[in-house]
Amino acid sequence: MTGKLKIFTGNANVPLAKEICRHAGVRLGKCRIVKFSNENIKVTIDESVRGKDVFVIQPSCSPVNEHLVELLILIDAIKHASAQRITAVTPYFPYVRSDKKDEPRISITARLVADLLQTAGAARVMTMNLHSPQIQGFFRVQVDHLLAGKLLCEHFKKEGTDNCVVVAPDSGSAKHAKYYAAVLGLPMAIMDKRRTDDSENPTVHSVIGNVQGKRAIIFDDEVASAGSLCEVTRALHNLGVREVQACCVHGVLSGSAIERIKNINLSRLVVTDTVYIPDHKKIPRLHIISVAELLAKAIIYTNQGKSISGLYDRY
Repeated sequence: MTGKLKIFTGNANVPLAKEICRHAGVRLGKCRIVKFSNENIKVTIDESVRGKDVFVIQPSCSPVNEHLVELLILIDAIKHASAQRITAVTPYFPYVRSDKKDEPRISITARLVADLLQTAGAARVMTMNLHSPQIQGFFRVQVDHLLAGKLLCEHFKKEGTDNCVVVAPDSGSAKHAKYYAAVLGLPMAIMDKRRTDDSENPTVHSVIGNVQGKRAIIFDDEVASAGSLCEVTRALHNLGVREVQACCVHGVLSGSAIERIKNINLSRLVVTDTVYIPDHKKIPRLHIISVAELLAKAIIYTNQGKSISGLYDRY
């Protein structure tokens, strides 16, 4: 069935799409995306996809709304070109943090995005490290929820974990941090972090666990404005840690995140390439791990009807 496989991408993260194609041994599909002066987008698929198993790679990268519309139009164009099946590959899912109604009169936007993808024509969705795994329940089609934890743990095993402690920046990330700690054979600590508004500047009140004199590794699903990361890093140094490293799957690095990171005592920030990081944000302490091979294997296995559960662990 591999002969029927096609991979396309929008403009969100072209380098990742090219790396996935290289690992999969598949040529990137030909398409043209034109943005007119009135900001409307036109997508033209420049090769036949009739009867093909098509994967469209488009994570949520800046500008988020434009790339989301690109993805929807790509899927719709491929559907009307008679593809057999379309899988939306969104390693960083659009509006992933808007997953619940925690205020009156707001949208659960992640659910809306799920509806839009299905309406456009996606018969399957492939994503990675959702902010809340329950988002999978927003879909009425199959969802492959890949996890990058194995890749991240392999990195820290190579770097060395002597006198380290795994730190969950809040109670919500404690479950995943537990798996990281178990795989690395390290103790764990949990920060009591509280957010009272939309300012992206939470407050750390206390820590559960022993961190004094240790090398802390903060594990989280994403780093956006870096407000939370900076607050936790400062709190850990105030508690007497020797060194702080951070590891986040999705390196969104929005707004003034890079400037904030430059101004805190953080020895290294490890992220994956689910989100495109431009050169001006690639500071020396930033280390990027590629998920291209993992995604390529998941695409090949899905195309061939094989189980992908053996590609990753529960973190």
